[in-house]
Amino acid sequence: MDKWEMYMEIQQLLKKGFSKSKVADKLGVSRATVYRHLKRSPSEMAEWVESLQTRKKKLDPYKELILNWLREHPDLSAAQVEDWLMERYKEQLEVGESTVRAYVRELRVEYKIAKESSPRDYEAIPDSPMGEQVQVDFGHTKQKTSDNKEVKLNFIAFVLSNSRYKYKEWLDRPFTTQDVIQAHENAFQWFCGIPGELVYDQDSLIVVSENGGDLILTKEFQHYKQTRNLNLRVCRKADPESKGKIENVVGFIKYNFAKYRVFNNIDSWNEQGWEWLNRTGNRKIHNTTKKRPVEVFSLEKQHLRPVSGNINFLNNHENSITRSIHKDNTIRYLSNRYSLPLGTFHKHEMVSIKETKDRELLIYNSETGELLAKHQIPDGKGQLIKDRKHTRDRSKGIDTFIDTVAKRFEETETAYDYLNKLREKYPRYIRDQLQMILKETKQNNEQILTAALSECIKRNLYSATDFSDIILYLKRQRQVHDTTNDKAETVSPLNSISGWIIETEAQKRNVDAYTVLLEEGDQS
Repeated sequence: MDKWEMYMEIQQLLKKGFSKSKVADKLGVSRATVYRHLKRSPSEMAEWVESLQTRKKKLDPYKELILNWLREHPDLSAAQVEDWLMERYKEQLEVGESTVRAYVRELRVEYKIAKESSPRDYEAIPDSPMGEQVQVDFGHTKQKTSDNKEVKLNFIAFVLSNSRYKYKEWLDRPFTTQDVIQAHENAFQWFCGIPGELVYDQDSLIVVSENGGDLILTKEFQHYKQTRNLNLRVCRKADPESKGKIENVVGFIKYNFAKYRVFNNIDSWNEQGWEWLNRTGNRKIHNTTKKRPVEVFSLEKQHLRPVSGNINFLNNHENSITRSIHKDNTIRYLSNRYSLPLGTFHKHEMVSIKETKDRELLIYNSETGELLAKHQIPDGKGQLIKDRKHTRDRSKGIDTFIDTVAKRFEETETAYDYLNKLREKYPRYIRDQLQMILKETKQNNEQILTAALSECIKRNLYSATDFSDIILYLKRQRQVHDTTNDKAETVSPLNSISGWIIETEAQKRNVDAYTVLLEEGDQS
């Protein structure tokens, strides 16, 4: 709706008795917009709308250039157009991102330049045979509580690929590997059996890495896999054909079950979730198969491998979460970064973490159980929590550097004292200070260096720049001294002039004689 149509619609709705607030709601605009339009008479509104059509826009001087770009590259984004303009006309053009976006949109409509894209081709994959496959994935939502607070909930979802029969389980905290194993056990009980293959995304709670198809699992899940004799497969990244079924399930859970539902406690939430599965999730006719999952499942469960016995080792493991180690030797937990000893990144890919009741974060070697680090968990977010023991010991390198520089002086002990005082004065920049002085020692002889060192100590000048200035000063002084001596040696007598001329003294007149001459000149 253009501005004139909106103006007329406002007038019509007001005549029908709607309030200004209701008019704003019906038209989907703010009340301020309604009030602003009502300030103008119909003739004023018409003039204003017409002026908008003829008004010069900020990007009009660059119109042809932008058009050329769009015609040459139909898939060019407005953000790229803005960047190219800033690259060429940064000094004379100040324009906002929304202005560029609107201008590019108008040009595309006016000159019929559709934005091209390179859509990905998707291939329909036949359904797996009954009992062959279950897909697994994680999701999370933010729910309102009964006291109007917000809580983050996490869930794990399972779906049998053939029947689309589903299972899900929620936690009000991050999942641990132990939780994932327990959820698998519950899912197998729900399905009344174990499928031939379990398909996952690349989740760190289950998979440490994938090496050319060979899975490296977390220690706990590897033990569970062997105990239950599971056949696992991890999807490649950006591979929706392989895990599209479970991604649809995750979205279904978020927007059909969880959306706008009020959270009270995790137990009642899970009970509501299982009731939803029986009522809707597994009973509603599936859009693709056009069948009810619960009806197809009655046939598919006959093809599942029976669940034999209970797993007793589950409670023997630490209730730990795995985390990837970043190349700066930190891990991320609850929106903060925590340091690890230097070199941890090169030794391990994953670590296990555990939060204690005292809000301490314990970080372990996932394989040996060795405690690598311990941090106090802060209240805020976005912080780097660093143990001083995890920083590089730079003092050893500086000691060696000072030793190297000091030995280039004739008076080594004096140089040591001077350089150590530099270290006290410039602790953060001592390496730069030492590099400047080392450069001077390579360019000057021992006499100059000794003199400069003595002069700096005498004048209390403890700075590499002062040391360089003193060396420059001493060099200039020596040049002046040498030049003076050279001139003194090359002075020779004026042999071309007779000695009697040199000894001749000019005749001097009394000043009265000049006075008399001046007075006579005045009389004439």
